[in-house]
Amino acid sequence: MFASFMFPFAGSSLNIALPFIGDEFLVPAASLAWVMSAMMLTNISLNVPIGRFADHWGKRRIFNTGILVFSVVTLLAAFAPNFGILIVFRVLQGIGGAMFISTNFAILIDVFPAQRRGRVFGLSVMSTYVGLSIGPIIGGLITHYLSWRAIFIVTSAVAMIIAIIALISATKLPKISGIPLKEATTNPVSNMLYMSAMLFFMYGFIVFGQHIYSYFILAAGVILLVVFARHELHASKPVIEVRLFRGNLNFIFSNLSALFNYTTTGALAYILTIYLVVIRGFQPDIAGFILIVQPVLMATISPIVGRLSDKRSPFVMSSVGMGICAVSMLFFLLLQEDSPLILVILNLMLAGIGFGVFSTPNTTAVMSCIEPKDSAVANSILSTMRMSGQLFSMAIITIIMYFTLGNELISEAGTASLMKTFHSAFIVFAILCIVGVLLSLGRRKKNQQGNCTC
Repeated sequence: MFASFMFPFAGSSLNIALPFIGDEFLVPAASLAWVMSAMMLTNISLNVPIGRFADHWGKRRIFNTGILVFSVVTLLAAFAPNFGILIVFRVLQGIGGAMFISTNFAILIDVFPAQRRGRVFGLSVMSTYVGLSIGPIIGGLITHYLSWRAIFIVTSAVAMIIAIIALISATKLPKISGIPLKEATTNPVSNMLYMSAMLFFMYGFIVFGQHIYSYFILAAGVILLVVFARHELHASKPVIEVRLFRGNLNFIFSNLSALFNYTTTGALAYILTIYLVVIRGFQPDIAGFILIVQPVLMATISPIVGRLSDKRSPFVMSSVGMGICAVSMLFFLLLQEDSPLILVILNLMLAGIGFGVFSTPNTTAVMSCIEPKDSAVANSILSTMRMSGQLFSMAIITIIMYFTLGNELISEAGTASLMKTFHSAFIVFAILCIVGVLLSLGRRKKNQQGNCTC
């Protein structure tokens, strides 16, 4: 639960400071998103390989090591002398994050029985949303009274506390027998193909249209994804178990629903931070208090919905949540530079309710369609979908900003240009959310034996 709290806290607390990072390093709007994207891109590339490795070598070992790496690198990021070095540290944060994110839910599955997983997932997701809730407030206050660099120091301190708790807890649990490293590793060709495919595809998408090479990079990513998929069909030690997808439409659609949901909502805090700080002129601490509305509702609803998903169909519940998110995106299209603040808050509440109703049941739906022995890999796949969605969301707003703002600094961009950028993004997000609703509705309930039907 502490780990579930930490990673979103690290992201949401820094989100509020992005305009100030851009001003200090003189970074244009289209490049500033790399502060968030660099960590996510690294996390996506490593989540699944590390999840497969953890099934053999030990989930707690990977978990504890990841938190320790994350805490040290985060502290170093506070002293980054330029934008390039900051991005390097964000990449290293992504490596540490991938190690504990890919094992977090899998450890919960090992500890708790199937009939209690919905409740446990709800508490873990609640921790995530508490991190999202506190992040904007803490980040806003720190940025306003100290600087954005102090956010990294606070985040590192939180991570170090979690690392100490994890190491102390490990001494009270049975020791891991462990498997020799040469036996624990999966097919190195599969790992390299997967990481290369994700890096090329995601990077090509993020920089799409910014230079002629972006088209070739994206094309190479698509080709590598196809090669990877074909290789996995015949690999002796695949990094992704293709059998998890074969004939399992619920597993496929649940993961795709997560992808589209996070693509829709991933950049919302980033957009509204710019709207509140740059267009409306709020101080970062006040903007943080406004943005807290959405994650607070997520944190409040998640454990309640988690308990309900143990008794009701998680497929139906997550579909309803996705539908609410789609409505909120359509309402955001009505946002203007002088819109009453209460309307902004109400729409944030609607988005928070939708996301809270969707997330936990969808996680329960995914995990109900796999065997316990595949829990770490399935969790890694789902985490990759979440992070990919967030990265796609940031990529979409980055592409739109590049074509509407060019190399302008956010603080120097005109209000009309920024509002045009936001409206274009909300149109794309609304369309994607509607597609996600259709995918979510395409799933079926479990049969009487508890197995997923197709």
